[in-house]
Amino acid sequence: MTATTHTLASGLGWHVTDVICTAGASDRPFEEAHQDFCVAAVASGTFRYRAQQGTAMLAPGALLLGNPGTCYECGHEHGSGDRCLSFHFRPSYMERIAAGVPGTRKLAFAAPRLPPLPVLAPLLAEAETARDMADNGAFEELSLRMAGAAVATVSGATHVRRAPSRRDQKRVAEAVRRIELDADGPVSLSALADETATSPYHFLRIFRQVAGMTPYQFLLKTRLHRAAVRLRMSDDAVSAIAFEAGFNDLSTFNRRFRRIMGETPGQYRTRRGVLAVPAL
Repeated sequence: MTATTHTLASGLGWHVTDVICTAGASDRPFEEAHQDFCVAAVASGTFRYRAQQGTAMLAPGALLLGNPGTCYECGHEHGSGDRCLSFHFRPSYMERIAAGVPGTRKLAFAAPRLPPLPVLAPLLAEAETARDMADNGAFEELSLRMAGAAVATVSGATHVRRAPSRRDQKRVAEAVRRIELDADGPVSLSALADETATSPYHFLRIFRQVAGMTPYQFLLKTRLHRAAVRLRMSDDAVSAIAFEAGFNDLSTFNRRFRRIMGETPGQYRTRRGVLAVPAL
């Protein structure tokens, strides 16, 4: 085997894998088949990709595009190894995403890849960060955004930014309240979308527009804020505070806290006595 595949996250109609390939020039390409729609972000390495839509050279920052039921080959004549974040979507799931992208007429990728484009760079960086931080909860939103970006770019659709309707604002407000109430438990994007009677892709777009961040980012902000208050107000163990705030893994909590707050939970708690306002 020249490739190892590790599933990072999955949901109803989608899954994400981390694919590491060690093939080189001496390894003969063999034919494989896409079971679903595939949008794979190349993180490192270069390789040749031949599919029904054509042949292309894939480099870091590019997106490999695959249609369900079609065969493909990958070759490494010019270098050894590559690593990709591979997003897979069932046709019914992709259909709902494409329906929310203006100008999309055909549910199929006509090109084998998207080159490294500046507009895609921030999204790819977010995806690699989520992989490296083992932040698997972020991939539901990243999957939707990755598929939407690929469909929009291939179709040449231009996003017209309209002011959110009062109905959409009400939907986001309801979702925000739901997240605040249930922040210590599992909160999925698809469940939030179902409760507002919208598709996950449309809901994600209007939430970002109205709230200025994604639902998952708002969920993390809420959890970290509550954990920070607990660290200031109590002497409970950091692990207990993390779990009660909704984090299932202490190391993930520590990394998130340090990234957002600029210091570890322990350091933040130690400074409590310095920053506390004396009681009158």
